[in-house]
Amino acid sequence: MLVHGEFVEDGPRMMLRGGDRDIRVMLNDNKTMTGMVEVRGLMLDVGRLEAGDPRLANYDGARDPERWPQPGEDLLLSVTGVAGAQLATTPSVRGLALQPWRFDGQKVTVIGQFRGRNLFGDLPNAPGKSKYDFIIRSADTAVWVTGLRPRGKGFDLNVDARVDTGGWLQVTGTVSQEKGLIEVAATAITTAMEPKADAPADDEPAAPVVPLRPGTVTFSTPTADETDVPATSTVRVQFSRGLDPRTLPGNIRASYLGATTPIEWQQTYDAGTNSIQIRFTKPFERFGTVKVELREGIKMFDGAPLTPWAVTFSVGAN
Repeated sequence: MLVHGEFVEDGPRMMLRGGDRDIRVMLNDNKTMTGMVEVRGLMLDVGRLEAGDPRLANYDGARDPERWPQPGEDLLLSVTGVAGAQLATTPSVRGLALQPWRFDGQKVTVIGQFRGRNLFGDLPNAPGKSKYDFIIRSADTAVWVTGLRPRGKGFDLNVDARVDTGGWLQVTGTVSQEKGLIEVAATAITTAMEPKADAPADDEPAAPVVPLRPGTVTFSTPTADETDVPATSTVRVQFSRGLDPRTLPGNIRASYLGATTPIEWQQTYDAGTNSIQIRFTKPFERFGTVKVELREGIKMFDGAPLTPWAVTFSVGAN
């Protein structure tokens, strides 16, 4: 995830403060900076991990397993990059997403690309205000729009249809934060032109680019080298964060070891669990050894690459 704030010390702990909210950070090998910073990192729920998890190597609580936190009790941002940032001075999708405390409760007008009801996994959760809630995105950030259906003079967009995404909208409404989600309660929606690449949508100086951390596979079923896998199994693969589903076609391959002809399959992406399901059109061959590959070219939702991955398993007699 990508966040803005200022580093502050809370006793022995380092925190990132944005407005009146603090989040604990694990710096790893990164250095703090004074003033507003842009931090990229991986959000960890410590209570859902084991004490020996390598991602928690620098977590001081790991030395005392008897006091291990419960799920949801200790959220930790494991930092992968830090760069200087500027205070948002005019409203934009990026300003709202990264510095929401600057605009909370204010009426704003912003321009963003229509992304439907989180059809591409841009954000981790949904506000659930109505069946017409949708996302607008700009560059590497996104916010929810509630309160109005995305239609008006010359346009009527379906929040569940990818074919309707890609166009640009101008949204006027009031900014709020609820359960970590940034929302614009819209009072007016019109179509808009895509901002020119060399003309930012706001007057903020461009922030230095924080290096993108590659995404990884965190779990799969079947697991690597599993045997006696049922012939009608599907393959489920979960990722460290959300994917850009548009980059999946052409970058997934399934085959039997020693064969040149790929196995036919269909794939679906679940943004809520950051996972894909690969369903095969025919049962596997008895005693066959199957290899599923995720190749170079798949991107995470923030544009970072997915580290190429593969799993091999053996089919049983059934």
